[in-house]
Amino acid sequence: MAHILITSGPTRQYIDPVRYLTNASSGKMGACLADSCLNLGHQVTIISGPVNVAYPEEANVINVSTTGEMLAAARHHFPNADGVIGAAAPCDYSPRIVQDQKIKKTGDGLTLHLEETPDIIATLGGIKLAHQWVVGFALETDDQRFRALVKLEAKCCDLIVLNGPSAMDSPNNTIEILDPVGTIVLATKGTKPEVADAILQTIEQKLLSS
Repeated sequence: MAHILITSGPTRQYIDPVRYLTNASSGKMGACLADSCLNLGHQVTIISGPVNVAYPEEANVINVSTTGEMLAAARHHFPNADGVIGAAAPCDYSPRIVQDQKIKKTGDGLTLHLEETPDIIATLGGIKLAHQWVVGFALETDDQRFRALVKLEAKCCDLIVLNGPSAMDSPNNTIEILDPVGTIVLATKGTKPEVADAILQTIEQKLLSS
């Protein structure tokens, strides 16, 4: 059986000690994927941002807050894994300057200067060994398949799971899984546990059976 690393949930990028940028990712998909992996007999390590979902007790869970922390944990644990499923939705941007005191209202508004955060799945895709595999997620609002394929190639993914913003904090999901030549190897919808099972079946057929 395989040791599968899963990234899950959102990350937070603080602008001061009490305020932060984040998104609506709930961690539900990551938890369902972990259940599916465990039901198939795989070992699971989850690296999770702040969520309110309960992960399976059998999984090794590493809790993080920021994108940088998630990246550091992923780099640490990936060498001991057979593959990674990048179900997390890390913040893509971080304030260039983080204030050490709470920012006070002045009546003049607030301007934030943001910079891109490192891409976790692209980093892992760039360092994966021949026996390792990477499955990414692409949440897109327009030109969905094209953008998903661009991400697949840029991040050196073996498969990419395409979904939309309606999946966030929802009990259901609608996905397509694309391979590196652009073939849709799975198109399905249902509850997140059902979709997670379908994703794992595809990973077993395409990446773990060879």
